[in-house]
Amino acid sequence: MSTATERCRCFGILVLAWVGLGATLSGRGAPLSETDGALHLRLPSPSLEVSGLPWYGEDAPVLRRLPERLRGTFRAPVWGLAQSPSGGRIRFRTDSSRLAILARNPNSSTMHHMTSVGQNGFDLYVDGEYRQSAWPDAQGQIEREWTLGEGRAWREVTIYLPLYKPVTVERLTFEPESKVASPSPFALPRPLVFYGSSITQGGCAANPGLSYAAIVARAMRLDFVNLGFSGNGMGEPEVAKAMAEIDAAAFVLDYWANPSADVYRETLPPLVAVLRLAHPQTPILVIGPFWFPGEATSADLRAGQEAKRRFGREFVAARRREGDRAIRFVDGLEMLSREQASGLVDGVHPNSLGFHHCAVGLEPHLRRALGWRSGRR
Repeated sequence: MSTATERCRCFGILVLAWVGLGATLSGRGAPLSETDGALHLRLPSPSLEVSGLPWYGEDAPVLRRLPERLRGTFRAPVWGLAQSPSGGRIRFRTDSSRLAILARNPNSSTMHHMTSVGQNGFDLYVDGEYRQSAWPDAQGQIEREWTLGEGRAWREVTIYLPLYKPVTVERLTFEPESKVASPSPFALPRPLVFYGSSITQGGCAANPGLSYAAIVARAMRLDFVNLGFSGNGMGEPEVAKAMAEIDAAAFVLDYWANPSADVYRETLPPLVAVLRLAHPQTPILVIGPFWFPGEATSADLRAGQEAKRRFGREFVAARRREGDRAIRFVDGLEMLSREQASGLVDGVHPNSLGFHHCAVGLEPHLRRALGWRSGRR
């Protein structure tokens, strides 16, 4: 047999093996969407919990991060970014071994420094472990079937929603005669609430489940709300008032990247005042700047970063002296330092490694703020 013929034969075997693997991964047989008796659920549904979107109860089935009733109070860019459901999750328990999702993304374009999955896609976690993802086709349709496990057994399922694009979930489909129930509760009944810039929103994580807010919340078994607004985390009172509506376990103010040092000094005190008026005892963590490689070559950038870091530290210290013992300062250099700069995709935004660094650095501060021991709760 010639070498070329042998190569063709081997390639054919490889293709057949891949097709067979695909059939195995999809659970074999007809797609769930075409299976007689399959269980189809649409949002909203009592069995499907939507977490991380505090106003979903009043705006369902729209998946957005700020409420429609306050739309006129926000700047247009903030409202537009709020349509991207970063931090939103669909949670449930099921005994189905397969799950299919059908969703639509009206604008599935891709930024140069971020993956399509992170911007437009979904992540599937089963019993706390990452399994697979889904992303839109050229027409913006997301249709994917996932295998949850072997055989019928109850499993905890979490689907992370896109970080940077609006999406409509049309249905979830389960095997015939399967059961779907509410998910297990979080370690605390109230969520962590993060406010900030594109860094907070999740730029530039490779996957929807890899923003630093998602990583640290998953590690602590907590719910979280992501109110990061790319390029528009400016400490505005309108957003502060909306945040104050949330009964939070803790507020994390991480918006240093967008305002100038002067604007940061002007906006941080009233932002904290709005939150304190509604939540006198809730922990507030003020995050200072992490490392930007540009600081190594720009004295102006370095001075601006240090001015914001210094003001945040001094402001928190002053409030603590005045009796507010529930506010803390976190130096962003503990989240991403100069030595960890390879965790940045463009010298500004973290990649997935950078978000891991941020989560690991922040977690001990959150645990102390919540009164938890340093180990797992």
